[in-house]
Amino acid sequence: MAANEVVNADVAIEAPSLGRRLTAEVFGTFLLVFGVIGTALFASSDTGLLGVALAVGITVIGGAYAVGHISGGHFNPAVSIGAAAAGRFAWVDVLPYIAAQIVGGAIATSILLGIRSGAAEGSIAGFDAVSNGYDAHSPLGFGLVSVLIAELVFTAIFVYVILGVTDRRAPSGFAPLAIGLTLTLVHLVLIPISNASVNPARSIATAIYGGPESLGQLWVFIVAPIAGALIAGFTYTLLFDRKARV
Repeated sequence: MAANEVVNADVAIEAPSLGRRLTAEVFGTFLLVFGVIGTALFASSDTGLLGVALAVGITVIGGAYAVGHISGGHFNPAVSIGAAAAGRFAWVDVLPYIAAQIVGGAIATSILLGIRSGAAEGSIAGFDAVSNGYDAHSPLGFGLVSVLIAELVFTAIFVYVILGVTDRRAPSGFAPLAIGLTLTLVHLVLIPISNASVNPARSIATAIYGGPESLGQLWVFIVAPIAGALIAGFTYTLLFDRKARV
Protein backbone atom coordinates (compact mmCIF):
# COMPACT_ATOMS: atom_id res chain seq x y z
CA MET A 1 0.00 0.00 0.00
CA ALA A 2 2.91 2.30 0.66
CA ALA A 3 5.24 3.63 -1.98
CA ASN A 4 8.97 3.02 -1.77
CA GLU A 5 9.47 6.57 -0.60
CA VAL A 6 7.16 9.17 0.86
CA VAL A 7 8.40 12.69 0.19
CA ASN A 8 7.36 15.42 2.61
CA ALA A 9 8.67 18.88 1.66
CA ASP A 10 12.44 18.51 1.27
CA VAL A 11 12.72 15.39 3.45
CA ALA A 12 12.56 11.91 1.94
CA ILE A 13 11.27 9.29 4.36
CA GLU A 14 12.00 5.70 3.46
CA ALA A 15 8.97 3.41 3.65
CA PRO A 16 9.16 0.55 6.17
CA SER A 17 10.79 -2.62 4.90
CA LEU A 18 8.77 -5.80 4.47
CA GLY A 19 10.48 -7.23 7.55
CA ARG A 20 9.37 -4.31 9.71
CA ARG A 21 5.85 -4.47 8.32
CA LEU A 22 5.64 -8.18 9.09
CA THR A 23 6.92 -7.57 12.61
CA ALA A 24 4.18 -4.98 13.06
CA GLU A 25 1.58 -7.47 11.83
CA VAL A 26 2.85 -10.11 14.27
CA PHE A 27 2.60 -7.62 17.12
CA GLY A 28 -0.81 -6.25 16.12
CA THR A 29 -2.36 -9.70 15.66
CA PHE A 30 -0.79 -10.85 18.92
CA LEU A 31 -2.36 -7.87 20.71
CA LEU A 32 -5.76 -8.51 19.13
CA VAL A 33 -5.88 -12.23 19.94
CA PHE A 34 -4.30 -11.83 23.37
CA GLY A 35 -6.83 -9.17 24.32
CA VAL A 36 -10.03 -10.74 23.05
CA ILE A 37 -9.26 -14.38 23.89
CA GLY A 38 -7.77 -13.42 27.25
CA THR A 39 -11.01 -11.60 28.05
CA ALA A 40 -13.11 -14.54 26.85
CA LEU A 41 -11.09 -17.01 28.92
CA PHE A 42 -10.55 -15.12 32.14
CA ALA A 43 -13.11 -12.33 32.44
CA SER A 44 -16.18 -13.28 30.40
CA SER A 45 -18.19 -14.37 33.46
CA ASP A 46 -17.75 -10.87 34.88
CA THR A 47 -17.85 -8.79 31.71
CA GLY A 48 -20.22 -10.83 29.59
CA LEU A 49 -20.76 -10.49 25.86
CA LEU A 50 -20.28 -6.73 25.90
CA GLY A 51 -16.91 -7.03 27.63
CA VAL A 52 -15.54 -9.44 25.03
CA ALA A 53 -16.87 -7.32 22.17
CA LEU A 54 -15.33 -4.18 23.66
CA ALA A 55 -12.03 -6.00 24.20
CA VAL A 56 -11.65 -6.78 20.52
CA GLY A 57 -12.56 -3.22 19.52
CA ILE A 58 -10.18 -1.68 22.03
CA THR A 59 -7.26 -3.90 21.00
CA VAL A 60 -7.79 -3.12 17.32
CA ILE A 61 -7.86 0.61 18.04
CA GLY A 62 -4.69 0.38 20.13
CA GLY A 63 -2.87 -1.81 17.64
CA ALA A 64 -3.85 0.34 14.67
CA TYR A 65 -2.64 3.54 16.32
CA ALA A 66 0.54 1.82 17.52
CA VAL A 67 1.74 0.12 14.33
CA GLY A 68 -0.83 0.91 11.65
CA HIS A 69 1.50 3.50 10.16
CA ILE A 70 4.10 0.78 9.68
CA SER A 71 2.13 -2.11 8.19
CA GLY A 72 -1.31 -0.73 7.45
CA GLY A 73 -2.70 -2.42 10.56
CA HIS A 74 -4.38 -5.42 8.96
CA PHE A 75 -4.03 -8.01 11.80
CA ASN A 76 -6.37 -10.28 9.84
CA PRO A 77 -5.86 -12.38 6.67
CA ALA A 78 -9.32 -11.37 5.44
CA VAL A 79 -8.35 -7.70 5.60
CA SER A 80 -5.13 -8.29 3.65
CA ILE A 81 -7.02 -10.27 1.00
CA GLY A 82 -9.82 -7.73 0.80
CA ALA A 83 -7.38 -4.83 0.47
CA ALA A 84 -5.54 -6.65 -2.32
CA ALA A 85 -8.81 -7.39 -4.12
CA ALA A 86 -9.66 -3.69 -3.93
CA GLY A 87 -6.30 -2.71 -5.40
CA ARG A 88 -5.11 -1.13 -2.14
CA PHE A 89 -2.44 -3.73 -1.31
CA ALA A 90 0.08 -5.74 -3.32
CA TRP A 91 -0.93 -9.36 -3.89
CA VAL A 92 2.72 -10.37 -3.58
CA ASP A 93 2.66 -9.31 0.08
CA VAL A 94 -0.55 -11.12 0.99
CA LEU A 95 0.96 -14.51 1.88
CA PRO A 96 3.79 -13.02 4.02
CA TYR A 97 1.22 -10.90 5.86
CA ILE A 98 -1.02 -13.93 6.45
CA ALA A 99 1.92 -15.92 7.77
CA ALA A 100 2.84 -13.10 10.16
CA GLN A 101 -0.76 -12.81 11.37
CA ILE A 102 -1.03 -16.54 12.04
CA VAL A 103 2.25 -16.46 13.97
CA GLY A 104 1.10 -13.49 16.05
CA GLY A 105 -2.17 -15.19 16.93
CA ALA A 106 -0.49 -18.48 17.79
CA ILE A 107 2.00 -16.75 20.08
CA ALA A 108 -0.90 -15.07 21.88
CA THR A 109 -2.83 -18.29 22.56
CA SER A 110 0.38 -20.13 23.49
CA ILE A 111 1.08 -17.55 26.20
CA LEU A 112 -2.55 -17.66 27.32
CA LEU A 113 -2.28 -21.45 27.55
CA GLY A 114 0.68 -21.04 29.88
CA ILE A 115 -1.20 -18.55 32.03
CA ARG A 116 -4.28 -20.77 32.08
CA SER A 117 -2.23 -23.73 33.34
CA GLY A 118 -1.85 -21.96 36.68
CA ALA A 119 -5.60 -21.80 37.34
CA ALA A 120 -7.51 -24.24 39.50
CA GLU A 121 -8.91 -27.17 37.54
CA GLY A 122 -12.27 -26.29 36.00
CA SER A 123 -12.24 -22.71 37.26
CA ILE A 124 -12.04 -21.15 33.80
CA ALA A 125 -13.11 -22.07 30.28
CA GLY A 126 -10.95 -24.11 27.94
CA PHE A 127 -9.91 -23.19 24.43
CA ASP A 128 -12.67 -25.39 23.02
CA ALA A 129 -15.19 -23.00 24.60
CA VAL A 130 -13.67 -19.91 22.96
CA SER A 131 -12.95 -21.50 19.58
CA ASN A 132 -15.29 -20.76 16.70
CA GLY A 133 -17.86 -23.36 15.79
CA TYR A 134 -21.31 -24.40 14.62
CA ASP A 135 -23.98 -26.85 15.78
CA ALA A 136 -23.00 -27.99 19.29
CA HIS A 137 -20.00 -25.63 19.22
CA SER A 138 -22.12 -22.57 18.51
CA PRO A 139 -23.07 -20.76 21.74
CA LEU A 140 -26.74 -20.77 20.70
CA GLY A 141 -26.61 -23.92 18.55
CA PHE A 142 -26.62 -22.30 15.10
CA GLY A 143 -26.07 -24.70 12.21
CA LEU A 144 -23.43 -24.72 9.50
CA VAL A 145 -25.37 -22.73 6.89
CA SER A 146 -26.32 -19.99 9.33
CA VAL A 147 -22.74 -19.65 10.54
CA LEU A 148 -21.36 -19.59 6.99
CA ILE A 149 -23.77 -16.84 5.97
CA ALA A 150 -23.19 -14.78 9.12
CA GLU A 151 -19.40 -14.97 8.92
CA LEU A 152 -19.36 -14.16 5.20
CA VAL A 153 -21.76 -11.21 5.45
CA PHE A 154 -20.19 -9.66 8.55
CA THR A 155 -16.68 -10.02 7.15
CA ALA A 156 -17.81 -8.28 3.96
CA ILE A 157 -19.37 -5.48 6.02
CA PHE A 158 -16.20 -5.14 8.08
CA VAL A 159 -13.98 -4.95 5.00
CA TYR A 160 -16.33 -2.42 3.35
CA VAL A 161 -15.97 -0.21 6.42
CA ILE A 162 -12.18 -0.55 6.40
CA LEU A 163 -11.98 0.33 2.72
CA GLY A 164 -14.34 3.26 3.29
CA VAL A 165 -12.58 4.83 6.26
CA THR A 166 -9.17 4.44 4.60
CA ASP A 167 -10.42 5.89 1.31
CA ARG A 168 -8.51 8.94 0.08
CA ARG A 169 -11.67 11.02 0.54
CA ALA A 170 -12.29 10.00 4.17
CA PRO A 171 -11.33 12.25 7.11
CA SER A 172 -7.82 11.41 8.28
CA GLY A 173 -6.94 10.12 11.73
CA PHE A 174 -10.26 8.48 12.59
CA ALA A 175 -9.92 5.14 10.79
CA PRO A 176 -8.79 3.10 13.85
CA LEU A 177 -11.76 4.34 15.87
CA ALA A 178 -14.26 3.51 13.14
CA ILE A 179 -12.71 0.09 12.54
CA GLY A 180 -12.57 -0.78 16.23
CA LEU A 181 -16.16 0.28 16.88
CA THR A 182 -17.39 -1.64 13.83
CA LEU A 183 -15.59 -4.76 15.00
CA THR A 184 -17.23 -4.35 18.41
CA LEU A 185 -20.64 -4.25 16.73
CA VAL A 186 -19.77 -7.30 14.63
CA HIS A 187 -18.83 -9.24 17.75
CA LEU A 188 -21.97 -8.25 19.61
CA VAL A 189 -23.98 -10.00 16.90
CA LEU A 190 -21.65 -12.85 16.01
CA ILE A 191 -20.49 -14.12 19.41
CA PRO A 192 -23.82 -15.88 20.12
CA ILE A 193 -23.80 -17.35 16.60
CA SER A 194 -20.24 -18.62 16.15
CA ASN A 195 -18.07 -17.10 18.89
CA ALA A 196 -17.23 -14.46 16.24
CA SER A 197 -14.35 -14.96 13.87
CA VAL A 198 -14.29 -12.68 10.77
CA ASN A 199 -10.54 -13.35 11.15
CA PRO A 200 -8.95 -16.67 10.16
CA ALA A 201 -5.83 -15.93 12.24
CA ARG A 202 -7.95 -15.61 15.39
CA SER A 203 -9.76 -18.86 14.57
CA ILE A 204 -6.54 -20.76 13.92
CA ALA A 205 -5.00 -19.41 17.11
CA THR A 206 -7.71 -20.92 19.33
CA ALA A 207 -8.39 -24.05 17.30
CA ILE A 208 -4.81 -25.31 17.70
CA TYR A 209 -5.52 -25.70 21.43
CA GLY A 210 -9.25 -26.34 21.15
CA GLY A 211 -9.12 -30.04 20.33
CA PRO A 212 -9.99 -32.14 17.26
CA GLU A 213 -13.59 -30.87 16.94
CA SER A 214 -12.46 -27.25 16.87
CA LEU A 215 -9.86 -28.13 14.25
CA GLY A 216 -12.45 -30.06 12.27
CA GLN A 217 -14.72 -27.02 12.03
CA LEU A 218 -11.89 -24.54 11.39
CA TRP A 219 -12.36 -24.63 7.60
CA VAL A 220 -15.60 -22.65 7.93
CA PHE A 221 -13.78 -19.77 9.61
CA ILE A 222 -11.15 -19.70 6.90
CA VAL A 223 -13.46 -20.03 3.88
CA ALA A 224 -16.30 -17.72 4.95
CA PRO A 225 -14.19 -14.69 6.00
CA ILE A 226 -12.01 -14.97 2.89
CA ALA A 227 -15.08 -15.18 0.65
CA GLY A 228 -16.63 -12.16 2.37
CA ALA A 229 -13.40 -10.19 2.04
CA LEU A 230 -13.11 -11.00 -1.67
CA ILE A 231 -16.69 -9.92 -2.29
CA ALA A 232 -16.11 -6.61 -0.51
CA GLY A 233 -12.74 -6.01 -2.13
CA PHE A 234 -13.85 -6.70 -5.68
CA THR A 235 -17.09 -4.70 -5.40
CA TYR A 236 -15.99 -1.68 -3.35
CA THR A 237 -14.98 0.45 -6.35
CA LEU A 238 -18.10 -0.53 -8.28
CA LEU A 239 -20.39 0.38 -5.40
CA PHE A 240 -18.68 3.36 -3.79
CA ASP A 241 -15.82 4.72 -5.87
CA ARG A 242 -16.95 4.96 -9.47
CA LYS A 243 -15.93 8.15 -11.25
CA ALA A 244 -18.85 10.34 -12.12
CA ARG A 245 -19.65 10.46 -15.81
CA VAL A 246 -19.46 13.88 -17.46
